Amino acid sequence: FILAENEQGLVMVDMHAAHERITYEQLKAAQADGGIKSQRLLVPVTVSLSESEATASEEIAEALIALGFDAVRTGLQSVTVKAVPSLLADVDASRLFLDVLSEFRDFGSSRRLQEAQNDLLSTMACHGSVRANRRLTLTEMNALLRAMEMTERSGQCNHGRPTWVQLSKSELDRLFLRGR
Repeated sequence: FILAENEQGLVMVDMHAAHERITYEQLKAAQADGGIKSQRLLVPVTVSLSESEATASEEIAEALIALGFDAVRTGLQSVTVKAVPSLLADVDASRLFLDVLSEFRDFGSSRRLQEAQNDLLSTMACHGSVRANRRLTLTEMNALLRAMEMTERSGQCNHGRPTWVQLSKSELDRLFLRGR
């Protein structure tokens, strides 16, 4: 959590939920602006799959490209991921690919895929967000707070939970039994 003070009192921020919303909105904007950019991996990652999963990855290759993936089937039960969405370049490429592939398979038809696009972007955003137990530097905390100020709907994460809460000075005074 990030604790910050403003004119009204104390602000408590769930850094994972806030970063997830910021990443989600960035992915949506990138997709609307001509597609999600890819980041080539320095070392491609080979992902072991079932034969049906490997086949499915070939069938949805164009949709994966639109999401920023470059993945090619390299065996009966394997796919090599050569690029991932640039906003998520620091995540576990194998896990991200498996989760996105799983969601594609669950959604089925391309019409339903279109309807579920935001769910896919939400899953990707979750993978790309800072983890709750990670220690952020003061610079990182400030950058996250500034990004929240500029992000649409930053008051709640992709799952509807609040990303921050405010305690007023009078609430803080009551908590610490001040003014009695």
